[in-house]
Amino acid sequence: MKYPIYFDHNATTPCDQEVMDAMMPFMREHFGNASSVHHPYGWMAEEAVEMAREQVAHLVGAAPKEIVFTSGATESINLAIRGISQAHAGRHHFITLQTEHKAVLDTFAVLEEEGHEVTYLPVQKNGLVDLTLLEKSITRPTLMMAVMLANNETGVIQPIDEIGLMAKKHGVLLLSDAVQAVGKIPVDVKQLGVDLMPMSAHKFYGPKGVGALYVRKSKPQISMSPLITGGGHELGRRSGTLNVPGIVGMGQAATIARQELGKEAVRLGSLRNHLENSLLVLKDCLLNGAPEKRLPHVSNLSFGGIDGREFLIRINKELAISSGSACSSITDKPSHVLLAMGVNPNTAKATLRFGLGKSTDQQQIDFAIDFVKTTFNQLKEI
Repeated sequence: MKYPIYFDHNATTPCDQEVMDAMMPFMREHFGNASSVHHPYGWMAEEAVEMAREQVAHLVGAAPKEIVFTSGATESINLAIRGISQAHAGRHHFITLQTEHKAVLDTFAVLEEEGHEVTYLPVQKNGLVDLTLLEKSITRPTLMMAVMLANNETGVIQPIDEIGLMAKKHGVLLLSDAVQAVGKIPVDVKQLGVDLMPMSAHKFYGPKGVGALYVRKSKPQISMSPLITGGGHELGRRSGTLNVPGIVGMGQAATIARQELGKEAVRLGSLRNHLENSLLVLKDCLLNGAPEKRLPHVSNLSFGGIDGREFLIRINKELAISSGSACSSITDKPSHVLLAMGVNPNTAKATLRFGLGKSTDQQQIDFAIDFVKTTFNQLKEI
């Protein structure tokens, strides 16, 4: 085995070889600008982009024209939230969860500074939102609800289909961050009833630096101002020379994910369950998140009664793993997601987020079980 063993597939995934092979020609031989409409180099690049748009759309049950390519999920989230806000005059009300990704929470913080009102709803101890509380929070000025499909730290899957019906009933837009879910479980935008949905290629074995935003095109039309202007690319949603190799890679990754996700979800779910069943026998080991409503490849386990910082330092000698979101790992603060779920701050610091992936096998899982148990017991003795 290669050490440290990689258990951080929620943070990023390695680029699939088929994805690399699909991208390479568009870096050298077919290097045209997709906006160059007067010669074959541009035509070939444009054709490749539109094919990738179809591939990504097919993965999530969307129409190709509903896919807007961006530099990644963070830009997609900003485009959705700030773009919607800027397109509607006046002050508005937004609803989101305390357990959302920082890209969502920090963007709403900006809206608050601009005079808008944002309601940050708590979640239950299992990480799920209280639907009754969510509906009661909707007021006349409410413009948008932002509820992620699957949490990036706990893997908890929210009932977005029910929330979608609620949003439609009240005439409120629904943004659902599906970054961790797309390519891992079946996602159908029509079935979920979402209006806007960010995606990121590098979460499902595509390249970094490219993502997409699903924007529903059916009536009533969604009014959204672009954040980046200068050329009117992507139907005026997002200007800038298209990252053709990256977009091609995202399309290829989407096709591979669609073909493999069913079988892979079963395999990873089995490995994840074995990991949890073996570690939860420890007296102070706790599972965070609703057991039956999670992504199959994610396990979030807290270990009580030990020094969290020392625990993670020792664990990372053999396991490449994090305690939470990669975007928040540069701070020494406990996870805002776990705190919102009522987890003790000290326990939250002694948490391991296992993100399993294509390279994960039984041998790696068994090694991880033994190593975590040994490390935990050593710190307990100290």
